[in-house]
Amino acid sequence: MFRVAIYTSIAAALFLTLSLSTLSFFKFIQWNPLDYTERFNILPNSHGLIQWLFLAFVLFIIIIIFFLVMQYVALVPAFITSLVIGGVIALIIEWFIYELPAELNSFTKLSLPFIITVIVTARFVFETANFHYRANLHEKENELPYKDTVIK
Repeated sequence: MFRVAIYTSIAAALFLTLSLSTLSFFKFIQWNPLDYTERFNILPNSHGLIQWLFLAFVLFIIIIIFFLVMQYVALVPAFITSLVIGGVIALIIEWFIYELPAELNSFTKLSLPFIITVIVTARFVFETANFHYRANLHEKENELPYKDTVIK
């Protein structure tokens, strides 16, 4: 189960990192995903590839934590949790980046492609976690009371 969490988190972190790079390149987001290097003074003078790899690693850590937590939320559909949690996370990220006031007209400055990308990534991670949790749960229920090598 942990192997699935690692593979899913790697795929989601790579997808989100490449999506952020694409959104930034085509100016769908007005901020640079690598601005964290100057804001938090983390790797400020290193090569851009190193900064992107560090961002992918941080995303991997965050995503694997979400995967491990969300696999136990099997009663709520993954669509609802990904929509709510992914949307809230995307809104909070952009709110902090733009340092927006808490007003209704601040929503016009938010980037819909970024919000949708985060929601799609959250849906992928939460749905995979939910599916594998249920599969492992049912796999334990379907075990035979005797060994497979015994002929009956």
